[in-house]
Amino acid sequence: MLPNNPAAAAQNPHPPPLASASLPARLARLSGYFGGQRLTWAVAMVATLVGAITEPLIPALLKPLLDQGFTQGSLPLWVVPLAIMGVFLVRGVAQFIGQYALARIANEGMLLLRQTLFARLLAADMGLFARQSASSLSNTVVYEVQTGATLLVQAMLGLSRDGFTLVALLVYLLYLNWQLTLIVAVVVPGVAWIMKTLSRRLYRITKTSQQATDALAYVVEENVLAHRMVRLHAAQAGQTERFGGLSRNLRGLAIKATIASAAMTPLTQLLAAAALSAVICTALWQSRAEAVAQNVTVGGFVAFITAMLMLIAPIRRLADVANPITRGVAALERGLALLGETPAETGGNHVSARAQGAIEFQEVSVSFAPDRPPALDRIHFSVRPGEIVALVGPSGAGKTTLVNLLPRFVACDSGRVLLDGHPLPEWDLASLRAQFAFVSQDVVMFNDTLAANVALGAAPDPQRVRDCLAAANLAEHVDALPQGIDTPVGHNAAQLSGGQRQRLAIARALYKDAPILILDEATSALDTESERLVQDALARLMRGRTTIVIAHRLSTIEHADRVVVMDRGRVVEQGTHQELLATGGLYARLQARPAAT
Repeated sequence: MLPNNPAAAAQNPHPPPLASASLPARLARLSGYFGGQRLTWAVAMVATLVGAITEPLIPALLKPLLDQGFTQGSLPLWVVPLAIMGVFLVRGVAQFIGQYALARIANEGMLLLRQTLFARLLAADMGLFARQSASSLSNTVVYEVQTGATLLVQAMLGLSRDGFTLVALLVYLLYLNWQLTLIVAVVVPGVAWIMKTLSRRLYRITKTSQQATDALAYVVEENVLAHRMVRLHAAQAGQTERFGGLSRNLRGLAIKATIASAAMTPLTQLLAAAALSAVICTALWQSRAEAVAQNVTVGGFVAFITAMLMLIAPIRRLADVANPITRGVAALERGLALLGETPAETGGNHVSARAQGAIEFQEVSVSFAPDRPPALDRIHFSVRPGEIVALVGPSGAGKTTLVNLLPRFVACDSGRVLLDGHPLPEWDLASLRAQFAFVSQDVVMFNDTLAANVALGAAPDPQRVRDCLAAANLAEHVDALPQGIDTPVGHNAAQLSGGQRQRLAIARALYKDAPILILDEATSALDTESERLVQDALARLMRGRTTIVIAHRLSTIEHADRVVVMDRGRVVEQGTHQELLATGGLYARLQARPAAT
């Protein structure tokens, strides 16, 4: 049984995905999420069983009704409505309880699986986000879990209901006439073979359809994010054709899935019709045999044929149940694969309330692909506590990769990075990341209030939030808002200007009050007035902190204690701004040609 705590579940190892396993093995994999409510399952099974038992009671009522009611006239009239209404009352109550119990199971299991998946996303190794797009991950956590859980539990409801009904009717048929019932048995192997063959094909088509759906969603995501660029370059026609090609592929897969699913019903019905024909012919032959005819009554024969006809509906529904089970398992397996194939981040045991801020890079190399040049090549330098170091260099020099090593967003292939003399893998991850505040040109805000965005990860202190906003030169704007710091910022704070969003990110960094500050081109996309306000806020933010600045603009670099110049993943120059200008090297050339940087 898997733990009910999603955060704990996200840390526990899971078995590898069962793409090649049998359907029972895949269903067993899901039992940890949907099998924990044993009492609810028991109620659902008992209610379903009671409902199934009422099925043969309907043809059973026909025998006394015909033999004693119409033929002999000895059946009391009050028995008829009592029996009929009683059967349907019990049947209706049982069906309601069964459906309600299984709905509870589906929703509770879906809740647990979603929470576990989201907890794993928050703790997953960073490589996951390079392998899968945001649309694919959100589709898995939100939509496929819901679709899979709903389909699977509804299918289990139908499987249990119709399975029990089939057994109850067969038992009743055996009671009436075991010779005729044996003919029905020949239908079962044929139905099983049809379901097994077509469900395998349906499973393969469903898995392919999931990949096609991800590709289609990714095209939509790209065009929403790049809507200005698409219009600027008049690329609507090309993107429409791209979307149309993927849509046509998805349509073809949907048609194939429909063919595989729809073929089950007529094939199983044909087998059932053949068995029914054989039963009727055998029953007529029996009724004509003098030795047997004495034991056959009109009521008994009608009851047998009615029960036999009632077998067709559960057989047909059991054939149809392969489709939702296959689709549901395939959808939920995406989430299970995410849990099984994505390890959680790991850290050490070293904890510090507040680091001094001494950083050392020792022969650090990073490579993202074996057939590409290294992003970092034997980087070696150190940063003193409280020092402001600027990283400059052409695009692709490795500056962002270098700073991403510090909070362990990227791992080095060789060499070591030390913070206060301790290698980063020895630090507890939460303690390590508590030492860093980050401000970049790509500001990320959540669809929450201003206060919640400033105090991200902590409970907002209203006065402290206002102080941080004031220090970030944003207090005047916030005071003018109707709800002040409690104003929702919307999706990624899109209603704020670039400079306001940048200053909001600075207020967040001020609120965190971390000893080490990373600035990644924080003013590169701002106009002159916004840059002045941001630079003023940054000056307050950097006081007393170890600061690493990635910047292109001269105004951002002049105040640095030291400038580290990078090119093609290596450190090529170090020194103060004036020293590097005097040497006439790469730094001087970059400053002479700022547009090229």
